[in-house]
Amino acid sequence: MKNLFDIKGHVVVITGGTGVLGRCIGKYLAGQGAKIAVLGRKQEIGDQIVENIKADGGMAGFYQTDVMDKAIVEQNCRDILADFGRIDALLNAAGGNMPGATIGPDQSIFDLDPEQFQKVLNLNLVGTVIPTQVFLKPMVQQKKGAVVNFSSMAALRPLTRVCGYGAAKAGISNFTAYMAHETARKFGEGIRVNAIAPGFFITEQNRALLTNPDGSYTERGKDVIRQTPFGRMGEPEELCGTIHYLISDASRFVTGTVAIVDGGFNTFAM
Repeated sequence: MKNLFDIKGHVVVITGGTGVLGRCIGKYLAGQGAKIAVLGRKQEIGDQIVENIKADGGMAGFYQTDVMDKAIVEQNCRDILADFGRIDALLNAAGGNMPGATIGPDQSIFDLDPEQFQKVLNLNLVGTVIPTQVFLKPMVQQKKGAVVNFSSMAALRPLTRVCGYGAAKAGISNFTAYMAHETARKFGEGIRVNAIAPGFFITEQNRALLTNPDGSYTERGKDVIRQTPFGRMGEPEELCGTIHYLISDASRFVTGTVAIVDGGFNTFAM
């Protein structure tokens, strides 16, 4: 019987590929034989990630981008097709938050900065829509491909403080369901669109919110741990198995789903 998880030779595009999660996922998938197109803003970091993948025997290339600029993303797509010949999967891992789009314990909705709120919506939601528009085209021509968007636990359970981020991620979950139906109906069952909803993983964006300089948890970090049945934060590599499944033939009848990877956070009840 065919190995349904075999992704050898698959070309995987990862936006936000220079971040903590994207970097870890790219390294893992390269180890499974996939060819990785790392997209990100920082050339030096991207080049180092590619160098590390190649040193381990993998294949990868870095493409500097701005996921909110369609012309740049279209050029990225042309360059990737020139280098690798095809695109089999897109991971929309680019995203983040901004202080002005949050509401602190001593603040109210009246302190929310609408411009910062809009920027967070653009980075996360529009920064998912544009790459999907661009990289989906070669998949449609191939009649096969997988898109995995990055939603969040904040889309499923409204969390305090992260007002803009939660709204943007909820939009991504909705967009995922919409695109799953849209692509299947118009382009056939070979195109699948799913998402993952990570729980709490320490990244550059949330490190100061969840941990103190000495590495101990802040009060918010402790609250998260108390509400997570596993009693800890997630490790980046713990997303890799779900991603692998969603871009492989093992999930060929799966589309429109949001896979939760959260150590049980979403199940918590007092």
